[in-house]
Parts: sequence; structure tokens; C-alpha cells
Amino acid sequence: MPRVSDMAEIQLSDVFVEMADTLVDDFDVIEFLHVLADRCVELLGVSAAGLLVTDQQGNLQVVAASSERTRLLELFQLQTDQGPCVDCFRTGQPVSAIDLRAAGHRWPRFAAAAAEVGFAAVHALPMRLRSEVIGALNLFDTRPGALDEGKVRIGQALADVATIGLLQQRAIHRRDVLTEQLQTALNSRVLIEQAKGVLAERLQVDVGEAFALLREGARSRNRRLADLAQAIVDGSEQFAPGTAADLSA
Repeated sequence: MPRVSDMAEIQLSDVFVEMADTLVDDFDVIEFLHVLADRCVELLGVSAAGLLVTDQQGNLQVVAASSERTRLLELFQLQTDQGPCVDCFRTGQPVSAIDLRAAGHRWPRFAAAAAEVGFAAVHALPMRLRSEVIGALNLFDTRPGALDEGKVRIGQALADVATIGLLQQRAIHRRDVLTEQLQTALNSRVLIEQAKGVLAERLQVDVGEAFALLREGARSRNRRLADLAQAIVDGSEQFAPGTAADLSA
């Protein structure tokens, strides 16, 4: 029987293969980043993860999160322009808040908001290639404490994979191509948020469940997440009444 450490190494290897497999000409950026957020939670033992990237004006935007409360907290962090993730992006260096109860003097509004939704620690890792920083990978935990060195290295490696994914092929040398790709992802995010609202109202579920349904629907139909969201918003795609029940079964 494989040892626990061997199992962890196999799982980590599988995740990097999964990430690399998305690096094709027309991969789905939003789904790629959501998968990355989910895998960070699974591999690193944190409670939640989120990713921020820059838009055409160089402003940070939320593009993926492993849970709805994480997405909302990331949005609040951007709106208030304070928090470890914002500092990480600006400095290009990792930023850790191992106990948010003691960070109120540094990020008073963010620390209070994080505590309100149950988070006690945050670890932010830069999405950086050479001197260019395009975002941050943010790891949240419900318990205070530092992230051990091995997990920090894995988290940074995953952030690097995400960065390479966004700077794939010739776009790695062309800022305008990167900007266009990221802007397309951000525009898709708007459609996805609208589709979540439509599904939540139609199926009488919360927005987190609605997003899970949307992702599952895109996978089962072999469609891009944004394309399915557009179809739901314009009414050309209808979910069967039993979708929510089937997914939760």
C-alpha cells in the first residue's frame, strides 16, 4: 500500500498534469482558474482560495474563487483597496496574515469583514513572471496559523502555473495579447454572474449552488462556461427542472 507521502506526491503530480493539459490554443480561462482554486483547497488543506488578475487598466479584478463567501470577500478587499492580496499584487511578494485578529491596525475593514465570514488567516502569493505581476493567488483559512514552507512552495508553483497559462504561447512576449485575453475573461465573468442570478431565481437555489450547476452543465455539454452563461441569460438554453436535485443527489 502506498504511504501517505507517496499518495500526496501522486495527487500533486496529477494536479500539475491537469493544469498543463489546459494549456492549448483555446482553453477556457475562467474554468482553468476555478479548477486551480479548487485544487489549492484540496492540496494545501486551506479553507478557500481565490484569484485576482489585472484588467486593461491595470486594476485588479476577481476572476475565480472556491466559494461564494470567498468571492464576496475578495470583492470587498478590492472595493476598500486594502488587504494582504492587494499588498501582494503591489509588491510582487508573498504576504501572510497568520492571525487576522491581530491585523486590524493594518487592514481594519478587511480584517473585520474576513472575521465576519469565518476566516482567521490569509496567505497571498503573487502571480508573477519575471518582473511582471498580473495578479495574486489567495489562500484563506478558518484557523489562525502559518502555512508551512512545503505548502507555500506548492502554492507558489500553482500560482506560477496559472501565470504561465495566462501568458501562454506567443502572448508571453506580447502584453497586448495578454491584456485582450484577460479582458475577455473579465467580460465572461459578467455573463457568468448574470447566469448565476437567473439560475438561482429559476431553480430556487442560492448563488453558490447556481454556480455549481452552471459549471456542471458546461462540463456535461462540453461547452465553454461563458458560452453556456450567455445562452442562459438570453434564454436559448434551459436547464431541466430536475438538474438541481440530480446534482445534489
